[in-house]
Amino acid sequence: MSIIKHKEQRVGIFIDAQNLYHSAKNLYHSKVNFGQIVKDSLDGRKLVRAVAYVIATESGEENAFFDALTKMGIETKVKDLQVFSSGAKKADWDVGLAIDAVKLSPKLDAVILLTGDGDFVPLVEYLQMNQGCQVEVASFGKSTSAKLIEATDHFMDLDETPNKYLIRGGGGGKK
Repeated sequence: MSIIKHKEQRVGIFIDAQNLYHSAKNLYHSKVNFGQIVKDSLDGRKLVRAVAYVIATESGEENAFFDALTKMGIETKVKDLQVFSSGAKKADWDVGLAIDAVKLSPKLDAVILLTGDGDFVPLVEYLQMNQGCQVEVASFGKSTSAKLIEATDHFMDLDETPNKYLIRGGGGGKK
């Protein structure tokens, strides 16, 4: 599918950090190079806002990661990890990300979602039909919902050049 990209196009990038983190960890035993993904998906267009939706744990070990995102010009929205009495853990930003994308969409020509989560299909359809936004998705194709790929105007498969979008070391790695 052919999409429109020009340098004056106003772009918002919404990053489901947990989704990409777990995909990179499970598929490649690596960490994600968010800066490279943002740069390549933006493709020289005008960035209005880039927001990463992240989870904070009690240990605070992720604070260096949050600082690194901020230094890259990516705003972070932080939610605490919920731990239930049963021991179950929950960390979900889907509604927050979707609401922010809808609220910002009147100021955007293109919305880029960095996620493989099929729960975002209704968001993609809403932004396309009701806001006239071009909607793009960038994620690891092997762990991306087929329905999300089908719904989007453009899919950037990070699995095509995974080494470009991964940070090796610490977690080991294959491939």
